[in-house]
Amino acid sequence: QVQLVESGGGLVQAGGSLRLSCTLSGRTFSNYAMGWFRQAPGKEREFVARISRSGGSTYYADSVKGRFTISRDNAKNTVYLQMNSLKLEDTAVYYCAADSSVLGSTNSEQIDYWGQGTQVTVSS
Repeated sequence: QVQLVESGGGLVQAGGSLRLSCTLSGRTFSNYAMGWFRQAPGKEREFVARISRSGGSTYYADSVKGRFTISRDNAKNTVYLQMNSLKLEDTAVYYCAADSSVLGSTNSEQIDYWGQGTQVTVSS
């Protein structure tokens, strides 16, 4: 059974930081590119960041570039999203995603597995 389990969400003031983690079980982690998407209330799910299978390639949405960093530890089957300089508009449910491409997908329809989501709330 494939599971993606996220942790690290919470409430933070604007300008603060949070680190999300997501662990994959039931599949060989290094066979999957990993990514993060988010969904704010009343909005569609949107791409945030992705990292290739090896970790050598990363890509970010313009809205988070320079503030968020995605990384992975293949020995721990875990992907991370370090979020700095958080803004009110970063408030959303954040979803971990795994897909079988080499580089990772920015399209939610191409994702093979999803985590359950973790809430990130940024307050003023």
